Parts: sequence; C-alpha cells; structure tokens
Amino acid sequence: MEGSENDGNVTPIAKWKTEFSRKFQYFLDRSTPHTMERWLGTLAVALIYVLRVYYVQGFYVISYGLGIYVLNLLIGFLSPKVDPELEALDGASLPTKGSDEFKPFIRRLPEFKFWYAITKAFVVAFVLTFFSMLDVPVFWPILLCYWIFLFFLTMKRQILHMIKYKYVPFDIGKQSYTNKKSASSSGTPRH
Repeated sequence: MEGSENDGNVTPIAKWKTEFSRKFQYFLDRSTPHTMERWLGTLAVALIYVLRVYYVQGFYVISYGLGIYVLNLLIGFLSPKVDPELEALDGASLPTKGSDEFKPFIRRLPEFKFWYAITKAFVVAFVLTFFSMLDVPVFWPILLCYWIFLFFLTMKRQILHMIKYKYVPFDIGKQSYTNKKSASSSGTPRH
C-alpha cells in the first residue's frame, strides 16, 4: 500500500524523466556489442558538428575545448588502469620483465565509456554552437597550432610510456603461432 501512495506523489515530469532514462539505458545496453555501428554513429555526429562550425565560421574556442577533452579521453583510453610508475607492482599491473606472469591490459577508460564520453561531448559542443554569446572571436590558427603541439607532445609521452613498460593497448586479434624452420630443423625439442 505504501508504494501506491508514493506513486501518487510523483509528478508527471519525474515519471517522464524516469521512463526516458530507462528507455535510454535500454538502447545504450543494446548498442554495447555493436562497436562498429556505435563508432560510425559517433563519426556522423562529429561530421555534423564540423559542418556546423564550418558553416557558421565560428565557435573555435568551443572546438578547442572539445579537442582538449577528446585528447584527455584518448590518454585515458590508451593508459593502463594501474600505472606501473605510480603504483606498487601488485594487483592488475603490467609485467615489466620477461619472467613476470602475464597480466592482461586493462584500460583506465574502457572502450564503451570512451565512446559514450566522446559522443556526448560532440553533442554538447553542437548544442553550444547555437548560443551566440559563446562565439568568442579568436585567431583560430593559433588555437589549432597549440592543439597540434599538445597532441604530439602528449602522444610522444604516451608512446614512450608504452615502450618503457612494454604494453600495446589494442586488440589486434588472436595471436597465432607458426613453426620456425630453424627450430624444427635443429633437432632440439620445442617446449
């Protein structure tokens, strides 16, 4: 009985919000295994945003902020969950020597959350382009050059980190092993 009394006190807006969030979560959950389709949708949203910025010839500060945010997300996507430089080597850390036990690469920012955050960022940036007060006049080539500089500097640091701790944050598929002629022709058994 108490549950029905509480339902009567819920406003129609709250009911709509709950129903909308439930349906949204349902479609989000259904989209999880469809990685290629999700990223193609994000690419379409990003293209719409780029066309909007090109069409109105403005909102470069918003684009710069979006670029910095996406770069930050990319670093989280490429980084291990437990950074060997910062954490003690226990738990889910990366192996640093050949004799270490294999531990799978676990991302700091999983692919689905990475996709969702980028898509949401492009949608928010697109909506912000409809507010003329946010169109701050700037010389956009300087922002572009600075962003490119930050991108290369950050990627260099990330790649050096990947080389130092010997991890590759990408799944290239199932690893296949082939017989080497030199090992089989030498007569020594392979273990």
